[in-house]
Amino acid sequence: MTTPDTFTRTPVPRLDLYTLQVFVAVLDEGSIAAAAAREHIAPSALSKRLSELERTLDVTLFNRHARGVEPTSAGLALARHARALLHQAGSLADEIRDFSSGVRGHVRIAANLSSITQFLPGELRRFLDQHPDVRIDLEENVSSAVTRAVQENVSDIGIYTQTDDDSGLLVFPYQRDVMTLVVNQAHPLAARSSIAFADTLEYDHVGMHRGSAANYLFTREAAAINRTVRLRFQVTSYDALVSMVRGELGIGIVPTKALSLFACEDLRIIPLTDAWAQRQLKLCVRSNEPLSGAARLLLDHLLEEVQPTGGA
Repeated sequence: MTTPDTFTRTPVPRLDLYTLQVFVAVLDEGSIAAAAAREHIAPSALSKRLSELERTLDVTLFNRHARGVEPTSAGLALARHARALLHQAGSLADEIRDFSSGVRGHVRIAANLSSITQFLPGELRRFLDQHPDVRIDLEENVSSAVTRAVQENVSDIGIYTQTDDDSGLLVFPYQRDVMTLVVNQAHPLAARSSIAFADTLEYDHVGMHRGSAANYLFTREAAAINRTVRLRFQVTSYDALVSMVRGELGIGIVPTKALSLFACEDLRIIPLTDAWAQRQLKLCVRSNEPLSGAARLLLDHLLEEVQPTGGA
């Protein structure tokens, strides 16, 4: 009769967290030299660790060439698991360390500028009033980087508007924002009470930076009518955009609620008549991994905060 002890067990490779950490650094930096500088280790020592890791796993993790290194399919697969292990180890250390200071839980959020400007400050304040022992890390990024951060386990919760890749994510509808046109009072459009996006395209625009969801949206909508957006300047924040409009350097399109943060008495705010001007923001988490207790609490709180009639 076969007993449990007679089964052949597949040996588990012995991996240490530091080797996985420098492996991920090489993946992120694209070269051994850059990764070694980031991790404060000699390039030769890092290269040796990579070779030992490949020997242990019996796979090639990187293709090496004169310009640096590129991960193989096996390297990309290991990276996903390595990031998860490193995150879990870091969360374990943080949670144990936090007990000494009274903190009970740690949540990482990646969010786009629109959600941070309009919705998150109040929502996070109300959450922390109820759960003061939870520590929240918030990083602002463009929508495509937000979903990637959640996919790669760099963030627990993501808030975004538009992305080309939300694979492996569980997505929930979040708040809605309303885009509006802002112009200087001396501008020819200042007398309008409302306006279609197409009617703005003969004028210079001040837009958000390349890669932003707003930039993608306006470019797409202009292309749909065989037009282009005359982007005279591109900025990285709404306050910079408003300042440029105030200086008569162009017109801009921004979320309505974001304008409440700035002095706009000397500007004209004109509603857009286009249906797409009401945007759906989204929440996302990884679909194949349970959330920590603190992250689940925060996700539930954010979903409860969603305004039934939209965020306008």
